[in-house]
Amino acid sequence: MNNLDPIAVFRTEAAEQLEVIEAGLLDLTRNLDDKAQIDAVFRGLHTLKGSGSMFGFDQLAAFTHHCETAFDRVRKGEAPATSELIAAVLDAQGHMQALLDQPNGDHDAMSTRLLDQLHKAVGREASAGQQSTAKPVAAKSEPARRTWQLEFRLPADSMINGTNPLGLIDELRDLGECTLHVSTDTLPSLDLIDPTQLYLGWSATIVTDKPRSDIEDVFIFVMDEMVMDLKDVTPAIEVTASATAAPQSTDATPQETTATREDQRTPAGDAKSQRQSDNVRVPALRLDEMMDRVGELVIAQSRLSQMAGSAVDLGLRSVSEEIERLAGELRDTMMVLRMMPVASLFSRFRRLVHDLARETGKEIELVTTGEGTEVDKTVIDRLADPLVHLVRNSIDHGLELPQDRIAAGKPAVGQVTLSAHQTGSEVVITIKDDGRGIDRARVRAKAEANGLIQPGQALSDQELLQQIFQPGFSTAEKVTNLSGRGVGMDVVKKTIEALRGSIDVKSDEGSGSEIALRIPLTLAIIDGLLVRVGNGNYVIPLSAVEECLELSAEEDLRSRGRSFISLRDDLVPFLRLRELFRTGTQPDRYQKVVVISTGRERVGLVVDQIIGDHQTVIKSMSKLHDQVSSFSGATILGDGNVALILDVAHLIAAGQQQEAQMRAAG
Repeated sequence: MNNLDPIAVFRTEAAEQLEVIEAGLLDLTRNLDDKAQIDAVFRGLHTLKGSGSMFGFDQLAAFTHHCETAFDRVRKGEAPATSELIAAVLDAQGHMQALLDQPNGDHDAMSTRLLDQLHKAVGREASAGQQSTAKPVAAKSEPARRTWQLEFRLPADSMINGTNPLGLIDELRDLGECTLHVSTDTLPSLDLIDPTQLYLGWSATIVTDKPRSDIEDVFIFVMDEMVMDLKDVTPAIEVTASATAAPQSTDATPQETTATREDQRTPAGDAKSQRQSDNVRVPALRLDEMMDRVGELVIAQSRLSQMAGSAVDLGLRSVSEEIERLAGELRDTMMVLRMMPVASLFSRFRRLVHDLARETGKEIELVTTGEGTEVDKTVIDRLADPLVHLVRNSIDHGLELPQDRIAAGKPAVGQVTLSAHQTGSEVVITIKDDGRGIDRARVRAKAEANGLIQPGQALSDQELLQQIFQPGFSTAEKVTNLSGRGVGMDVVKKTIEALRGSIDVKSDEGSGSEIALRIPLTLAIIDGLLVRVGNGNYVIPLSAVEECLELSAEEDLRSRGRSFISLRDDLVPFLRLRELFRTGTQPDRYQKVVVISTGRERVGLVVDQIIGDHQTVIKSMSKLHDQVSSFSGATILGDGNVALILDVAHLIAAGQQQEAQMRAAG
């Protein structure tokens, strides 16, 4: 039984339609003469208006109708496509979202203001030198009236999907003189009628001065699924007379019209049906629930494997191995289901950059690469706000005004680049700008003034740059609508750390800055390395593990006081987890060093025993453990015991701090 709320489905599809409209408008800002984008925006507005009316969103439908009318004029060459019009419809598009979210709210004042802006933009003539889609139209006589023969049959489930056949018929009648006949040849007997199905067909003769496209637009919502045959049957004498008065060259001959319709009808319907069968809309909550079940299955499978490993019964071992294989495949399939391309995240920033360019007076180009890189849906949802802060920061603090860029020998147009790529089991998302870069002297002065560091304190370049993520930190000289209050960047760091990620900062003064976010591909199940420290078990994310070394008791004694190991001519600091966790136990005779890294930074972790690989189902820590920064979560082992998951970023930071202190002391 289908229990999906049709209003909820409409809201989802309407939100997607608004994204399509926004994307088309932003594309038009680059080329106002792009006929394909003008048509795409018009179709999106037309679809939104019609479906809104069908589902009772009357304010949305009425407001969208004005925007649709404006673009219809542009489409027909009656008005120019100008930057003012695009800006007006972009503002209106944001208001459409409010009308969608609160259909019964009081939106009259905002609607009136936006419609006034829209009407002024449509009525304004293109200024000198401004590109426009409007072409000079020669004076002509009244449009020629044509006679059209239309036969159509709507999809059987039209009424279930919200289509009102009588409303379509009324739209046909509004086009001109319309004579209509109904076909009942497929109407079943009364006892077989399903009241939700549509069994009727229609034929109509329409005499109108409207073009063929206006007739087709009546059926724009059901065009791909319906059966339709539209012919121009204007009497020859009338066509000749009309041609003499006002030449018509845009419509095909009756034979061409029919052929075209028959050739295109079936493939379009088949393609639509294929798309519908290939894609299923599933609520994200159901995927989350399924992910939880898969996680529990992985835990149960781990327990079964542990029991089977010590069993004598070879049949039990065989079944255990088969279940392990199937559980692994199910886990991988579930991961793929939850993955989404970052294109869905990056596309949101086109509008943000467009609006900020208008607000700041800066010329900005947004470049995106690696949009096909896939990340867990939960990760994408949580990254939206941090990326907004970083992009706004790049534009406000990084990019200069056009005249300043030209004076510095740069192009007037500043560039912000969003890129993504996958490395192992993590994805790296980079925000880069070609602006003025980070003024290190100003950062140090501000950090010292705020008491974040001591005057003259020795800091590595990365440590100094990381100060911009401290709470309350800002180098802005004045507060603006974009920044200056010292909030935002600290939220970015907290969010990324909550995702078990890390942040790298690079900047060249005068050339720009680059901030790289390293994020796990998924937050639910990871491959881990299970280790023992004292009497406790811990999990290290396998993606962060570089290699494992042996540390004998003699080497352990020799390294006391310096805590460094030599790794291929490099000195790598290491942490004794037994001391860090205060286990109160004696070290094993042959300890192990697990070298972990995030990017360029490496640290060794001294453990007593390496147990092996472990599929780790991540469980969140309780609120009582929020301040325990050494761990990012916990997992349940096959024997029912709990193992804590080490926070790699925190441990590496602790190792680097220990290294800096030792270097300063020695």
